[in-house]
Amino acid sequence: MARRANSERPVELLNAVIGYLVKNGIADLSLRPLAKAIGSSNRGLLYHFGSKEAIMDKAFTLLRERQRGAYERMTPPSFVPPSAGCREIWKDMTSPNSEPQFKLFFEAYSLALRRPDRFKNFLHNAIEDWLAFVAAPMCREGYSKSNARAFATVVLAGFRGFMLDYCASHDRRRLNRALDIWLRGLDAIHLSNGAPL
Repeated sequence: MARRANSERPVELLNAVIGYLVKNGIADLSLRPLAKAIGSSNRGLLYHFGSKEAIMDKAFTLLRERQRGAYERMTPPSFVPPSAGCREIWKDMTSPNSEPQFKLFFEAYSLALRRPDRFKNFLHNAIEDWLAFVAAPMCREGYSKSNARAFATVVLAGFRGFMLDYCASHDRRRLNRALDIWLRGLDAIHLSNGAPL
């Protein structure tokens, strides 16, 4: 009798992969030590995911899904003012539990920029998934997709810039003050069609 595939095994492996990547990074990532550390094998990982790049892509997809779920619970139902929810999201981003994940993200982003042919999906999703997430409440409130994506780009770039600085400096006082200025700027922006935010 043939063995039935364990449908939960890929998710178990991905959770273990994420834990391994957060702890060890990706600069020297090799399948053999990864497989050994998470209780699998090279063949097992390749069977479930296809390649090292695919493993990383799926791990980062799962991380993004979890982050979006957490941020959705923090975001108020109305988009106006834009700063609503941003401070709580920033507090979560800079928590001890979140920081290692952002360090991993920045490491992966740097590697993907060097090897865009191998990490095309990662680069695309790291931008498009978050733009769609940030723009969604604006679209629901009647803003055009173009304006919503432009504003979402400002928000995404701001958070990533602040977070990159925080991971390097841990200067929370300076960055919190800068965040206050940035959020006041977000609330003051008017879109090109004249609709106030």
